[in-house]
Amino acid sequence: MSRPIKVVAVLTARPGRADDLKTLLEGLIAPSRAETGNLRYDLWQDQADSTRFVLDELYTDDAAVTAHRETAHFRAYLARINDLAERTAFALAPVSVHPDA
Repeated sequence: MSRPIKVVAVLTARPGRADDLKTLLEGLIAPSRAETGNLRYDLWQDQADSTRFVLDELYTDDAAVTAHRETAHFRAYLARINDLAERTAFALAPVSVHPDA
């Protein structure tokens, strides 16, 4: 049985790179949402620190996460992200999730 996988990434822009980071992250939204196994792909900005962003992603299963990580847009993101931000990412398995989530 497959289970949904949530990926949460917290990205804090390096000094002077917040606009570049935001542009990079916004460029991931449309192609990521178009992926077959993607259920959600949302970008959030911290109200207390405008240089901090959160990607909130939801995939149908592990295979969909793997497929996402093999896309051209994700590889382009990986090639640039370390120059733009500090990044922490989590891949989460459901424990108790609202059925509409």
